[in-house]
Amino acid sequence: MKLEVKHLSKTFDTKGAVRDVSFGVEAGEFLSILGPSGCGKTTLLRMLIGLVTPSSGEIIKDGVDITNAPPSERKMGFVFQNYALFENMTVLENVEYALKIKKETKAFARQTALDLIEKMGLTEHKDKKPYSLSGGQQQRVAIARTLALHPDVILFDEPMSALDVATRLALRKELKEIQKEYNTTMIYITHDQEEAFAMSDKILVMDTAVAVQLDTPENIIKNPANEYVRNFVVENLKIKIESLSKYIGVTE
Repeated sequence: MKLEVKHLSKTFDTKGAVRDVSFGVEAGEFLSILGPSGCGKTTLLRMLIGLVTPSSGEIIKDGVDITNAPPSERKMGFVFQNYALFENMTVLENVEYALKIKKETKAFARQTALDLIEKMGLTEHKDKKPYSLSGGQQQRVAIARTLALHPDVILFDEPMSALDVATRLALRKELKEIQKEYNTTMIYITHDQEEAFAMSDKILVMDTAVAVQLDTPENIIKNPANEYVRNFVVENLKIKIESLSKYIGVTE
């Protein structure tokens, strides 16, 4: 098991943001954490990366308890919803920044950054500042910067919520290719049922502060754990499919 979460909870001012959540992620697996806004999924992700301290519970990575370890020692990457790029740096400088401050990677920083920029289709933009890029291009920079340090787990906090549909579809494909090429474990926060089902090996469905089902997309469709999962996941997917099905096969 690459990552195991045991009875993780977080309380803010007596209000439980996350309550007794347990799940596991295998190496190389793509897990989506799916739930509505305010259900606690971002708090859960921030506990995994070390930005929020759990009130109780354990986080085990590769058999080692990292519950109280600082973010720098967890070998995880984090891709933020708002990109979190350095606005005063070029694309190239953003990607190579973390590499240049580590002695063991400083000598290879420039070439590593250039290789990742090429992989993300950003070579012609390498000398531009983030403000001159589209949202999709900025998100590609953020992903390249995260990949630069070769994390074995990458966490995504709704990274495509502000992007247009065409860009989201292209980035989905790229993320799946990156997952396979790097054999990276990915944990992806989303409120979009269709996005979760299109990308995931497994899905953790959350209700308010609690996890209600962890399973493959197929099993969630066939055997929803309760009425909440049936309504939030299955019925919403059916509505989306039915709203488009009348156009399938229509030609001019």
